[in-house]
Amino acid sequence: MIRFALRLTLSGGREAVTRLVIIAGAVAVGVGMLLSVVAGMNAVGAQNLRYAWLNTAVAPPSSDTSTDPMWWLVREDYHDGHSIGRVEVAASGPAAPVPPGLPRLPGPGEFYVSPVLGELLRSTPAAELGDRFPGREIGVIDRSGLPSPDSLLIVIGRTPAELEQLGAGRVTQIMTTAPSDCDGCYVGLNADAMTLVLSVVAAALLFPVLIFIGTATRLAATRREQRFAAMRLVGATPPQITGISAVESTVAAIVGTVVGFGLFLLLRPGLAAIPFTGERFFTTDLSLDAVDVLWVGLGIPLGAVVASWLALRRVRISPLGVSRRVTPKPPRPWRLIPLVAGLAELAYFIGRRPDSTDGQIAAYISGFLLTLTGLVLAGPWLTMLGARVLAGRASRPAPLIAARRLSDDPRAGFRSVSGLIVALFVTSVATGTITTFVANRGEPRTDSVAATSLVKHFRPEDGPAPTPDQIPAGLGAVPGVRSVTLVHTNPDPDGWRGLVTCAELDRLAVFGSCPDGAQVAVVADDLIGMRAFDLTSDTYRWEAAAVAPADVDRQPILSVVVDTTSRAGFERARTMLANAFPLGRFPASVGEWESNSARQLTQFQQLANVIMLASLPIAGCSLAVSVVGGLSDRRRPFSLLRLTGVQLGTLRRVVALETVVPLLTVAAVATGTGFLAAHLFLRAQLGYPLRPPDPPFYLMVVGGLAVSLVIVASTLPLLRRITGPEAARNG
Repeated sequence: MIRFALRLTLSGGREAVTRLVIIAGAVAVGVGMLLSVVAGMNAVGAQNLRYAWLNTAVAPPSSDTSTDPMWWLVREDYHDGHSIGRVEVAASGPAAPVPPGLPRLPGPGEFYVSPVLGELLRSTPAAELGDRFPGREIGVIDRSGLPSPDSLLIVIGRTPAELEQLGAGRVTQIMTTAPSDCDGCYVGLNADAMTLVLSVVAAALLFPVLIFIGTATRLAATRREQRFAAMRLVGATPPQITGISAVESTVAAIVGTVVGFGLFLLLRPGLAAIPFTGERFFTTDLSLDAVDVLWVGLGIPLGAVVASWLALRRVRISPLGVSRRVTPKPPRPWRLIPLVAGLAELAYFIGRRPDSTDGQIAAYISGFLLTLTGLVLAGPWLTMLGARVLAGRASRPAPLIAARRLSDDPRAGFRSVSGLIVALFVTSVATGTITTFVANRGEPRTDSVAATSLVKHFRPEDGPAPTPDQIPAGLGAVPGVRSVTLVHTNPDPDGWRGLVTCAELDRLAVFGSCPDGAQVAVVADDLIGMRAFDLTSDTYRWEAAAVAPADVDRQPILSVVVDTTSRAGFERARTMLANAFPLGRFPASVGEWESNSARQLTQFQQLANVIMLASLPIAGCSLAVSVVGGLSDRRRPFSLLRLTGVQLGTLRRVVALETVVPLLTVAAVATGTGFLAAHLFLRAQLGYPLRPPDPPFYLMVVGGLAVSLVIVASTLPLLRRITGPEAARNG
């Protein structure tokens, strides 16, 4: 029986070959996408593990008495908005531990750099970058010590006395624990959050692919059912018929799986270049272990076979079942239960957010999947409602015929648009969530003083505050520096930390102003504070301080704020301040600090774009295959209608309405449900209410629907060719 099924699959003519190719292509796309997501999860873990050594300061003491202690200091520097990891070390003996990627520890006056930072040092004027790093380059950090090909890292050799003065600590071993598994580690990725998001991506991409497979399997379903019924009449059993129908799907799934693995290997270099963690991956980071290969290599084909089996479950009907077709039972309201249950699950966790990442994944992923499954199950019932509304308002033959056909079999009507509906739901959830993240956490503004002003803070733990004479004399004369402002400490502990005279604020003109009649203002130590999220003008008014202008200069210096008009001036000022005050944090702008906090938002937005760009084309292909398959299955009824005098234009309107009604009906429900699910998730996880997406999202939705309608319109010319008089003959 298997040999017979293979013969039908491989020698069944152009129609069978086309169906086999489409199913295999759908499986290949699904395997390639899922492998990419799984490899992405592995890449996040591999990249995070290479961040481990930068957390050596929190490594527990080594029990190995043969290891000499090492002085260790890690700080973050910046250049042109990019973070530079600056590691300063000093060995106390010949057996001091060596970080990964280095052949040995650098001695005083020596340093190792990452390849990208080395190129940057050679292409940038020394006054803007190189002068910050004492010594000479003696080598390049190997990739085993680089989280990313783009990493900016430098390991500088010092003397123990120098590092002790800079506040360094002593360590006895290099940290090897991944930051996500380490208490107190402060350098690295939030791998658990990335795993959560990538799990959503995997589920979001898998649904449209399985729907595409099921849609492709139903190509020419009517004629295949007739053929299977004929086999039943000559003695074939239901298990044999089921086996024959499953062989085709199995063959296509095997071919598609092999092609999918090849597709993944072909796309892997391009995937590694996508910086969805903020930095690119090494290509080898996108790796697969044996479990991944078995899970995807067996899971996707099995899912394809199940989807095909469900799509063709009617082949198990009795021998006369094809001839004695009756109107299927209409969908019942119970189909709404999973949809309501999924939303109820997400709503349940508002105020009850699980503490662990695993608990959050179980809670939210299951809620989203249940909601998405419920949306697919409820689709036929919603389509039936749309058909009844259309019938109630119809006054012409085409709407009446379309409404009757949709009412008779709303499952078939919904099936053609189900892939697009899933894409709309996933995109609505992703866009609504990202938009709300951005609205509540903000993004750095590169066109405000939050990005153009440089700040050097002086903390009590870094030693005595400097005097005005210790501020570099040439700082204000650097080309591109507009102003240099000293912010003094506010003696009132209940107000902003800084003090500036109103005369100084008036001179600066870009950091706000004083209240009317005030002489001294209470300000943030960076002259920006919380205004960084919405600073667009100089109209902000600080609070007045109960301090005389003459007393301001008597207070210790809290910070130096340098406003600039050019990037070169900004970096030269940073170098001067870093060399003049080597203790504590290096100078940076508020915009650079915000950029670090906004990086994850950018990552999530990139993943949302991936979902959108991958799901919509798959859904469009599913729609096109469904419409063509429906036309092929109804060629004889349409031919008979044409013979009775029905105009070709009327038939085209019937086909169009049969797609447009379920498309628009369920699209509105899918988009609204996606926003509601996103709102419930945001309230449960972050306590944020949903913020409506920006207009580009709605333009994208309208564009996606318009493309779908164009796809439908492109199939209508087939009606003339397949509904000629010859198609009405029995045979």
